[in-house]
Amino acid sequence: MHIFEKNHVTFPAWSIVRYSIVRVKSLNCKQSTLKGHLIKKIILMVGIIAVLGVATSPIVLSSPTYAQNIPSRYIIVFNDVDEPRAVANEMASEHGLSVIHVYKYALKGFNAIIPNVKLDQVKNDPRVSYVEKDQKVFAFDKPPHSHSTDSDSVQSSLQVIPTGVERINADLSSTEAGNGSGIVDVDIAIIDTGLDTKHPDLNVYKHARCTGTGPNKDQNGHGTHVAGTAAALDNEEGVVGVAPGARLWGVKVLDATGSGTLGCVIAGIDYVTSHAAEIEVANMSLGFRGTSTALDEAIKTSVAAGVVYVVAAGNSAEDAVAFSPANHPDVITVSAIADFNGQPGGSAQSTCLNEIDDTFAYFSNFGDLIELAAPGVCIYSTWLNGGYNTISGTSMSSPHVAGAAALYIANNPNALPVDVLNALIAAGTPQDDPDGFTEDTDGYPEQLLNTETL
Repeated sequence: MHIFEKNHVTFPAWSIVRYSIVRVKSLNCKQSTLKGHLIKKIILMVGIIAVLGVATSPIVLSSPTYAQNIPSRYIIVFNDVDEPRAVANEMASEHGLSVIHVYKYALKGFNAIIPNVKLDQVKNDPRVSYVEKDQKVFAFDKPPHSHSTDSDSVQSSLQVIPTGVERINADLSSTEAGNGSGIVDVDIAIIDTGLDTKHPDLNVYKHARCTGTGPNKDQNGHGTHVAGTAAALDNEEGVVGVAPGARLWGVKVLDATGSGTLGCVIAGIDYVTSHAAEIEVANMSLGFRGTSTALDEAIKTSVAAGVVYVVAAGNSAEDAVAFSPANHPDVITVSAIADFNGQPGGSAQSTCLNEIDDTFAYFSNFGDLIELAAPGVCIYSTWLNGGYNTISGTSMSSPHVAGAAALYIANNPNALPVDVLNALIAAGTPQDDPDGFTEDTDGYPEQLLNTETL
C-alpha cells in the first residue's frame, strides 16, 4: 500500500493533498424510553408519505438497524510494541494475513483480512492484546420520511446566513458570522465522505483518503455539507459557517454511498491524532449500532492528545447509548432540533421536512449522554461541484457544535477538550428558556447550543 503527500511526507494507509490557502489570523476572534412526541409525528408523516412519497436520491445514507460485521476482516490491537508496522508485517507473513491499515498513534495495531483457520492463532499470538471484528459504519443522514433536496445541487450568489447558524447566534459571536470578513484561526478535521476540495466557499487545507474509499475527494456530498456548516467562508457569497474560514482537513473514511468500515474510521482517527499538534477539533457525523473497544481506545488517546471530538447522536429516535461513537464518554454528542427561520418562538412554517418549529427533531437519538442540541432540520450548506444543498439529520447538528468549539479555542488556545465542553454547555440556552425548544421528553434536558458569548 503506497501513500503520498504533495509536500513529500508519507503516512500509512492515506493519500494526502495539501492546498495552498495560507494561514490567516482571526480578525475577531441518558437511559430513556421512546419520546412521546414521536408517536404523533409518525402518524402525521404516514399521511404525508401517502401524498408525497419519500424523496428519492442516488445517495444511500441511513442509520444502521443492527451491527453489520464484515466477513474475515478484523482489527488487531497489540500489546505495547515499538514498531506496529513491522510487527503487522511479521504477523502477516507468519499467519497468512492481508494487512489493510496499520495504526500507530491513536492505538497500536492493524486492520487485516484473517483466514478463518488462522483466527485462533492470531488471537493467541503473545504480541496481541485483543482482536475484534471489523464492521460497517454509516453517515448519519436522511432521517426516515424526510422530503429534502439532497439529489440536487444548487448554485448560490449572494451570501446567506443559514437558519441553523443564525439560530445559535453565530452572527453575534466573536467572529460575527455573516459580516463578510474574518477567518477563524483553528483547524477542524471532517472525518466523513471527504470534501469538495475545490469548493470556493471552503478553506480546504489538507485532504486525506483512507484506502478503499475511492478518489481523494467527496463523491457523496455529506462531508462537504458538514464542512460548510462548521466553517464556510464569510465572503459575501454562498453561505457562512459557525467558524468562518477555519482550516478544514478532509479525512475521507466513507465512500460514495456514505458507508465505510470501522477499520477505516480508526485509521482516520489515527491520522488526526498524528496531527494533534495542528488539529484542534474533529467532527464525526457517522456511526453504527454497537460498541468497539478499539474505536473507544483510539478516541480516548486522540482526546488525550488535545483533539476535541464532536459526534452526531444518530437518527433512529432511540437512546444514543446503543450507538458508537455517540456513546463514547470523551466526545461531545449532539442531538437535533427543528428550526425553520433562525429565530426562537416556534412560529415558523416547516420547509423541507414536516416538523414543528423549535422542537426536538422526531428522528434524533436522545438520552443522558447527549451534551448539546443544535439545529439539524432543513440545513442549507455547501455541496458537490461548488454548489449548495438542504438536508437534515443529526449529521447536520453536529458541525454547528464543531464550529462553536473552534470559536472557543480561537479565543482560548490553551483550552483542553474538557474545558471546551464545559464552556459550550455553560454558554448554552436552557430548553425552558424563551429562546429554547420543546418536546424533548426523555428527562435529560440538554442545552441548545448558543455561540453569542464565544
